[in-house]
Amino acid sequence: MPKTILIPLPSTDFDPTECAVPWKILSQNDVKVQFATPSGQKAHCDLRMFDGNGLSFLSPVLMADANGRKAYTELENSYEFINPISWSAIKIEEFDGVILPGGHAPGMKEYLESSILQNCVSQFFNRKKPVGAICHGAVLAARSKEKGQSILKGYRTTALLSSQELLAWSLTCLWLGDYYRTYKQTVEAEVKSNLASPSDFLKGPMPIKRDSLDHLSYGFTVRDKNYLSARWPGDAHRFGIDFLAML
Repeated sequence: MPKTILIPLPSTDFDPTECAVPWKILSQNDVKVQFATPSGQKAHCDLRMFDGNGLSFLSPVLMADANGRKAYTELENSYEFINPISWSAIKIEEFDGVILPGGHAPGMKEYLESSILQNCVSQFFNRKKPVGAICHGAVLAARSKEKGQSILKGYRTTALLSSQELLAWSLTCLWLGDYYRTYKQTVEAEVKSNLASPSDFLKGPMPIKRDSLDHLSYGFTVRDKNYLSARWPGDAHRFGIDFLAML
């Protein structure tokens, strides 16, 4: 029987690569994907990450690469993306796992701060169903609690590195302000603060090259039991393949 995976999204500002690449890998391997948004309306990605507008001379480095843009263009025209359910309509028992994409722009806050999604993520963990989180998606996982403690306590994980976040911010803050700083605390710092030990946060090799299906070794993921995590869009292909294997 085909598997069905949930991918919740905010109304806007999620990262196009981190959402579309895993969707494409799963869809091409007969896995059904159900998207969910706050109101059940079609979501919209962080367009700056798709077209590079406003990134100036840094756009070739910071925006989605050709693989990410192609995958997102295909995603935008897919039936499942155009027809999401609402967050309040999510029924955990209908899904075999969940993927939590990231994104750093302001629109991500409704997603990262949603008590509905935090409760859903906790239930996926409690039922030992596969959970995948990439970049800021790990913040949503870290904020999901069971008996007052983060469900990530006792798990190993990775997430967007402080070095990546602060570098992107420092290079663009003169004209983009805090566009790259979703919160004052970095992703790495917040996720680490919810772990049993700081050593449970794994940074992996220096993230320089973006991965692809032909170069999965450029990507980095951490798997711990039913939980898979990755750092940035450059890990998205490896993340998708590893989640499929876990599923």
